[in-house]
This record gives sequence, structure tokens and C-alpha cells, in this order.
Amino acid sequence: MRGFEGAIDADLHPMVPGLDALRPHLEPFWADSIDQRGLEGFESQSYPPHAPRTVRADWRPQDGFPGLAEMQAWLDQTGAAIGILNPIYGVQLIFNADMNRAFTQGLNNWVRAEWLERDARLRASIVLPNETEHALAEIERLAPDRRFVQAMRLVMGELPHGRRTHWPVYAALEKHGLPLCLHAGSAYRHPVTSLGWVSWYMEDVAAQQQAFQSAVASLITEGVFVQFPGLRVVLAESGVSWLPAFLWRMSKGWKGVRFEIPWQAEPPAETVRRHIRLTAQPFDAPDEAAAQLLGHLGSQELLLWASDFPHWNYDGLPSLPPGVDREKFLRGNAAALYHRLERVPA
Repeated sequence: MRGFEGAIDADLHPMVPGLDALRPHLEPFWADSIDQRGLEGFESQSYPPHAPRTVRADWRPQDGFPGLAEMQAWLDQTGAAIGILNPIYGVQLIFNADMNRAFTQGLNNWVRAEWLERDARLRASIVLPNETEHALAEIERLAPDRRFVQAMRLVMGELPHGRRTHWPVYAALEKHGLPLCLHAGSAYRHPVTSLGWVSWYMEDVAAQQQAFQSAVASLITEGVFVQFPGLRVVLAESGVSWLPAFLWRMSKGWKGVRFEIPWQAEPPAETVRRHIRLTAQPFDAPDEAAAQLLGHLGSQELLLWASDFPHWNYDGLPSLPPGVDREKFLRGNAAALYHRLERVPA
């Protein structure tokens, strides 16, 4: 008994073993630029390749990083029917807009050729280039392939996510029925905290929660969900325990100054329950507080099961939070969100 038969794993990470892996999937000019520029790679400090947290010890091969075989073994072990790939490779750190577009496109091509084509259980996010024009082109290029079930950006980038610069992207996602996934991570254009640059990796990890709070506040106060009522947003690796207190504070503030944002006609907590979902890895609450936390969330439909393979958040198989609705958590919530999954195999 594997325990997760038929589940939908909402956050799996295919690891790029090096730039040579992307070379066949790049336009010739940019493939040549790897040697011409002496490029060594785009690994981000959000997930240092050799940090223990980045790859669980028993998932790290003797040579290199976990590949398709290791991920397939994990899906076999859990019994998951579907796994959604979120590639975390630092293409967002490329400042040159044309180069950013080319390597982001190459990353998406690599995922499609080396992962989606080789296991029918896999789906993927469209990694979005930084520039709005290029992001729109990548959505239109890949949206016809229904194995791409959402689009993905890092939670920390150049501008708050509610700003109107992003709205054409949201319009395209709404048109194609694609959720937006905001994944933990930073393009490191700005400090990862409001106080400036941190000294230690531990601070960077903890600061991600602040970024997710800011992202939710921006999306709501700028009116994104009013303008695009069909848009759904997934917060990946945000943690969960921060959300109830943040929603209480935001809803309380809204009552006092809602004249400032008259388009927000309902308490922010209600908007979040309708438009936002969270991957529940890490589920950062102790077992004895889990039921209370779920009650404070006010809905059993917000959480998506995710293993976060191969990141090291637990040993052995992941566990279910006490009090969670098993069917919704493992499968139902994701199936309702990702319409492109359609007939998900049991």
C-alpha cells in the first residue's frame, strides 16, 4: 500500500544537470553563445545545487542530480497519478531581455522533450520570460500543448505582481485557462527582505514568507482578480501557517480604508479563498495545531498536495496533516483547479 494512489503531486522539480543539457533545445545563435560567452550555468542561490536542502540525501545519485529515473521511482513509490513539473533554474537572473527569452524558451523545450515526452504522468508549468512581450509569446507558443497546465514565475522579481505591467500576461492566462504559479525564489534584482540584503541562506529561506504576503496583497489591492475573475494563482512552497493571520490583518485594514480601493468589494479573505491555492509542502504547522489552522483557513479547498521532490523537507513518504479532507487534498482540489488535466488516471 503506497498511500497516495491516484494523487496529483503539484510541485515536482526537474533539475537541469548543466547548460549542455539545454544546448540542443536552444536557437543556434544562443547555443553557440554558451561557448562564446564562457557561460557556466544559471543556478540560483535560492536553491544552491549542493545544499542538503536542495536534494534529499537518498535522492541524490552518486554523480550529478536526480533525473527522470529518480522522479519516476518517486511517483511509483507514492502511487501518484499525475506530477506537475516546476523547473527551478535561474533563467530569471539573466538581465539581457533577448537572452532571458532564449534560455527560458530552451528550458521549456528541454522539459517538454526530456520529461513530458518520456512519462505520460507528467505535466508542467510554462516558465515565463521576464519581459511582458516575451512572456505573452511563450504562453501562445506552448498553450496549445495541454500538458502545460499553468505558467510559473518566481515570487520575488522586478515589480509587485499586481502592477498593470503584468496584466496582459494575466489576460492571456485567463484566456487559455492557465493558473499562475508563484514559486518561492528570487531573481535577486532587489534584497529578499524589506530591510536589505541578508547574510545567511537561512534568512533567505525564512524571508520567502514575506514575499508571498506582499504578492497576495498586491494582487488583491491592485484589483487583479476583479479585472480577471477567471484567474487562479498557486503559491508554491510558501508555507501555510502565515496565511490566516495575514488575511485577518488585511481584512481588518480593508474595513478601515476600503475607500482607497473601491473595486475590492468583499473582504480580502473571501477573494483569497476563491482565487488562490497553496501547495502544502512545506506544511509548517505541528500536528497538534493542524486542525485549528485548517479551521482558520476557512476552507478545505485551498491546499494542494505536493511532495516538493527532490527538495528535502521530510524523510520517507510525506504525511497528511491531521484533519485534512483526504480526497480534496490529494486529488480533488488540484483536479478542480487544473482543468487541462481532464480525465486524470486513477
